[in-house]
Amino acid sequence: MSDKKIIAVVGATGAQGGGLVRAILDDQGGPFAVRAITRNVDSEKAQELARMGAEVVAADIDDAESLNRALAGAYGAYFVTNFWEHFSPEKEMEQARALADAAQQAGLQHVIWSTLEDTRKWVPLDDDSMPTLMESYKVPHFDSKGASDSYFTELGLPVTFLLTSFYWDNFIHFGMGPQKGPDGKYAIAFPIDDKRLSGIAAEDIGRTAYGIFKRGPELIGQTVGIAGEHLTGPEMAAALSKALGFEVHYNAVTPEMYRSFDFPGAEDLGNMFQFKRDFNDYFCGARKVEETRALNPALQSFDDWLANNARRIPIE
Repeated sequence: MSDKKIIAVVGATGAQGGGLVRAILDDQGGPFAVRAITRNVDSEKAQELARMGAEVVAADIDDAESLNRALAGAYGAYFVTNFWEHFSPEKEMEQARALADAAQQAGLQHVIWSTLEDTRKWVPLDDDSMPTLMESYKVPHFDSKGASDSYFTELGLPVTFLLTSFYWDNFIHFGMGPQKGPDGKYAIAFPIDDKRLSGIAAEDIGRTAYGIFKRGPELIGQTVGIAGEHLTGPEMAAALSKALGFEVHYNAVTPEMYRSFDFPGAEDLGNMFQFKRDFNDYFCGARKVEETRALNPALQSFDDWLANNARRIPIE
């Protein structure tokens, strides 16, 4: 184990980081060892990673000293932030800067930064086709990540920018699964009209990141967009119908209607889906399924994911 290069994984108990930790542990003959970084080493998820063979280390992105300690001696690191924990673009950007500073301090040889587009490059703040949120953003949880890319490039870090896609796991955890309407019929609702939604199993994000680390220097300085499939609303509804055993319809609601839904972040997500709809050719084109599969040969399709997870989708 001592001759293996250490990959430090921030957010190791989360959706993206957990997939990477498991991918490294599964490849016992591979070149890497994994250091799982989490705020609470006593949590059930952290303890499970330790039982699987990960080195589990406590650190907090908001505590620079703990971050520096956690990255010391590592070859590379996977960095991800969680906007939905605090709903603050400014805080997310502060955390991204802290991660970049810590990477420089540790002298890392390869960093993967899990990012997204700064949508203001496509939809300026004065463009009223989409409402401006929090005074300075169009899609806050996208824009804050995209704007943070510069922290890594300005420091000259050996970084690969990873553009992720819609998690199919949102059907389980984010309340986006089929809902029963007043007519008794089940439907999923997205404001993407007839356009395609780039999607991926959350587990595959980490496993594809592992493929990037294995490629090494070849992908430093590159942006890699990943997806498992690009599906229309009716295609997702049909797949859900087959997997769940009852008919699921697709409601192509408007972005305006989606923004009015009564849940935290509805405006942000309404704008996000509108961006994906309005710039669909770009968005899907930046996330190539065949390139994702080259990095992660076990990449799941939506049908694959449903075969393993349909029973976990909450149905009222």
